[in-house]
Amino acid sequence: MSLVRWDPFSEIDSIFNRMMPRGFGSWPRMAFGENGGTKLEWAPSADISETDKEYLIRVGLPGVKKEDIKVSVSDGSITVEGERKQQKEEKGEKFHRVESFYGSFARRFSLPDNIREESVTSDYKDGVLSVRIPKTEAQKPKQIAVT
Repeated sequence: MSLVRWDPFSEIDSIFNRMMPRGFGSWPRMAFGENGGTKLEWAPSADISETDKEYLIRVGLPGVKKEDIKVSVSDGSITVEGERKQQKEEKGEKFHRVESFYGSFARRFSLPDNIREESVTSDYKDGVLSVRIPKTEAQKPKQIAVT
């Protein structure tokens, strides 16, 4: 059994995301940092699927360089974090609309007990990070003889 940190607002976020159009879920939100400061946080969208052999997490990260992404597994969860850096404005170019979000991001996903943490792999292609989490063999119930 793994311990999961309780986030009292995650249920509210979940309800809000189900009621609002899909695009609103990835909008940035205010986060309170150290020393009482605030900053905007954004979270990339993720799709999670499962086969007989593995779980697969796909995270949409267009415009993020591979070297700016970090994937770590510990304490029954997997964390994807990184940063999308803002492009520098070219001389003579002026923006009429900017809809992309920039800055640091982090997503954390709880893992089930039936995985092999040491065999987790990830690859990044065409702006999509794919994290493959292999399953372990299902444990068969142990038969105990009654004496």
